Amino acid sequence: MTATPTGRLMRPARGFASVLVIALLVTLSTLAVHTTGLVTAAIGDDTRALAEARAAEAAAAGLEWGRQRVAIPAVAVCTPAQTLVTLPGTLQPFAVTVRCAAGPPLVDGGTALRRYQLSATACNVPLAGACPNAATGSGDYVQRTLQVVVHR
Repeated sequence: MTATPTGRLMRPARGFASVLVIALLVTLSTLAVHTTGLVTAAIGDDTRALAEARAAEAAAAGLEWGRQRVAIPAVAVCTPAQTLVTLPGTLQPFAVTVRCAAGPPLVDGGTALRRYQLSATACNVPLAGACPNAATGSGDYVQRTLQVVVHR
């Protein structure tokens, strides 16, 4: 211990180590919070990308269904809009609305043809059982639309 000019004894300064430990804990806590945010964002991006890929596959399945309805039966079945809600496997959360528009008859080299415009829209939050859903406020909403022209 050291003496002051008045003769009183002074204690050595203490508490610097505890201030350093508190600053270190605050820094590590801040780092942990930011790291957690980054990991959560990365997982969310992967989940969204997977949902987008599944929506594209659901739309492709809807187009294939529409192609078969137009091409296979003796008389093509072209409904203005029909929604499929019973998709298999990992596509179950999705609904697909398939739209068909028949064009006028054409003649190609003596063969009569008809043009069918097919459009399939898949989404994971249908509105009144159909896609697309423009009214959703969900951040998890995913939608994909595919189109094809079939001549028969």
